[in-house]
Amino acid sequence: MPKLEHSASGTRKILLLTATIPFFFLSFFLASDCFPTETRFLMLSPLILQALWLATSFSPALASLAGSFADGGNTQVSAMMMFVGNQDKVYIIDKAEGNAAQINGHPAWGAVWDFNTHQVELMDIKTNVFCASGMHLPNGSYVTFGGNGAIAPGGGIGSVPNGQGAASFDATYQDYDGSKSIRILNPCTDSDNFNSANCQWFDNPDVLSMQEKRWYSAAEPLGDGTVVLIGGFVNGGYINRNTPNTDPFYEGNASQPTFEFYPNNGRGATLMNFMGKTSGLNAYAHSYLMASGQMLVQANFSTMLWDPSTNTETDLPDMPGKVVRVYPATGAVAMLPLTPANNYTPTVIFCGGSDMPDTFWDCQRLTPEPVDGSAPAYVQDDDMLEGRTMGQFIILPDGKMLVVNGGLNGTAGYATNTGTTLSYSQMPFGMSLASGPSMVECWFSTSDIARLYHSSAILLPDASVLIAGSNPNVDVNLTTFFPTQYQAEIFYPPYFSATTRPVPSGIPSNLSYGGSSFDITVPASSYSGSSNDAADNTTVVVVRPGWTTHGMNMGQRFLQLNNTYTVNSDGSLTLHTAQMPPNANIFQPGPAMVFVVVNGIPSNGTFVIVGSGSVETQPTQPASVLPSSVRLNSASGSATGTGTATSSTDHSSGSSKVAIIASVVGAIVVLGIIGALIGVYLSRRRRATARETTKSYAMRTVSSPSAVQTNPVYMRNSDSSSFSLQQPEYNQSQQWAGSSASLTGGDHTPYHDVPAPYMNESRGPHGMSMELDPYAAQSMMHTNDPRRRY
Repeated sequence: MPKLEHSASGTRKILLLTATIPFFFLSFFLASDCFPTETRFLMLSPLILQALWLATSFSPALASLAGSFADGGNTQVSAMMMFVGNQDKVYIIDKAEGNAAQINGHPAWGAVWDFNTHQVELMDIKTNVFCASGMHLPNGSYVTFGGNGAIAPGGGIGSVPNGQGAASFDATYQDYDGSKSIRILNPCTDSDNFNSANCQWFDNPDVLSMQEKRWYSAAEPLGDGTVVLIGGFVNGGYINRNTPNTDPFYEGNASQPTFEFYPNNGRGATLMNFMGKTSGLNAYAHSYLMASGQMLVQANFSTMLWDPSTNTETDLPDMPGKVVRVYPATGAVAMLPLTPANNYTPTVIFCGGSDMPDTFWDCQRLTPEPVDGSAPAYVQDDDMLEGRTMGQFIILPDGKMLVVNGGLNGTAGYATNTGTTLSYSQMPFGMSLASGPSMVECWFSTSDIARLYHSSAILLPDASVLIAGSNPNVDVNLTTFFPTQYQAEIFYPPYFSATTRPVPSGIPSNLSYGGSSFDITVPASSYSGSSNDAADNTTVVVVRPGWTTHGMNMGQRFLQLNNTYTVNSDGSLTLHTAQMPPNANIFQPGPAMVFVVVNGIPSNGTFVIVGSGSVETQPTQPASVLPSSVRLNSASGSATGTGTATSSTDHSSGSSKVAIIASVVGAIVVLGIIGALIGVYLSRRRRATARETTKSYAMRTVSSPSAVQTNPVYMRNSDSSSFSLQQPEYNQSQQWAGSSASLTGGDHTPYHDVPAPYMNESRGPHGMSMELDPYAAQSMMHTNDPRRRY
């Protein structure tokens, strides 16, 4: 699991060794290509020594839990989206489809998962939430924005067309058009009555809706709690553009190039020039509010700082290599932890994506507003262990970044055929456009459940990670290669090896922006070893897990509060803790969890509201002033068992134990150097082999218009992975370059388009819109063709 360690030069080191790996296995792992070369040469890190020490002393029973998966129960609806509502409940949302679970006489696509029982209760959602966005509100409520038109079985257009190429209602599934919907939920706990309307989704577009249709839009809150909704689709999908690109903003009513605010602040939906610049590859644009109140927005290979109040755009450098990391390339993207050490300066990391040369399977990080006044610039980070599309970052309470889900090959989305695989009967993995599912990396226990398109993951209150979903299919399909997935899993990070976890008290229910500090008490029973060492290695962190869908956790942030401490004679620790930094842009108002982390072991999270709880300019006060720390050499923790002490606290028995571990590490370093040389070779070979053996997913251009005419690719019906873009007479799709080239093509031009005529019809019999194979230049409407299969 990568741990973010910022050296003086700003280089981030990825430390993959964890305390859960017994060190008699280390030589195997180091000699294998599980580890990147950078990691093999970091074996002498003091943190590695600490990890080795802890690995020898943890309870075997608990160590078997750490780094492993456990049954999370049956979600009954596939978890396309999730968010943590409170200490009891996780809310799950699916697209409108034919789930066996029924509610109010129709298939369910909403559920609430109980943290304690792992059981779900179905929830009624009226409108189609297909590929919507979502966000928290300052008072702790959650809201989802947009979606798609009403659909029928098989992904077909609903039974009541709306005259705009979609449907307002379907009589079979009983779903309504969700393209303008705003749905609000106030999370309830086990003590509440879930039959009450107060615990259910409010979903009525006639009462509450957006100004514009939005599908695959971005959502990011401002410092006052207002949510900005950016871009998205109206129709179309795999890419929201036509060829020739004569209308880069609207694309014949396929693209949504505007932004708007919720709650509405009186401003109408306004054109964003960036949406024209990034035409075709700006679905789910990556957006992060900066300390200044400007917003980092990244799509296609372009980047900008944007002022929502004035709609002013400031260009930042392009993504190196012109690599694309937005849908359907879908890289893993997150803001790195905000800490006193980095002066709470936001840095965003971008990793992986899809269909890139071997040299681009990397991570890039960008600090859009450097505090030293230097020009913003992308900086290459450590390479990923493998190429990965649809990977997802989860920020853990110890500040490490966990990457889960995704695949080694292909892209997000699904289809019944491609430009190189012309028949669904020849598709090797059903409708899925990705393969080679990536489980949690090889130094952990692995899952046998593929988590590809429409998977989700989120941090839970006990610091474990809920992983669910995966459905690269137009409708429910339980028999295909990558079926609709209802089985949830819980992943337990390495810190679950500890037999004792901190049990803090005194965490307030509200955090303000600046103001008087508060005290948190950590009892001596929460740790073992020296109290001074424990206090030195204790942090108080505020984590917002976010609203997860499509490999993203919208709104996810991690902020370490400043603190000093007093070590008490009974071994308890009093943590003098600052309020949030006095700038609401750094961590926007709303719900979050507070964890106290002692020696790398987190407590359970305590739910808090950051800010006033209202959409307003947040009150601020001067930054908290903290007293000096007070140490006491005679004090120590009283926890039984092990796992909450630093390596330096157990040296009283002599230095021989440390010397033994150091010699073992030294031997391992030699193995690591040998393994590094082998691993580089094997890793390159593995990546090359993966691409060579998945030619069904080779993203090759159609050779010529004549080839298109003689080898037509027929209509398929699915989600946005390949909806066509509606134009009266012509409708063409971007043709992706070969599997060894980036989305932008070898010459770094934005697209490689192959013009070809399209039929005038705008709808397929099974599709929400006229759907287009993502790789071909032509689709035909003949439903009786034997190659059209579902």
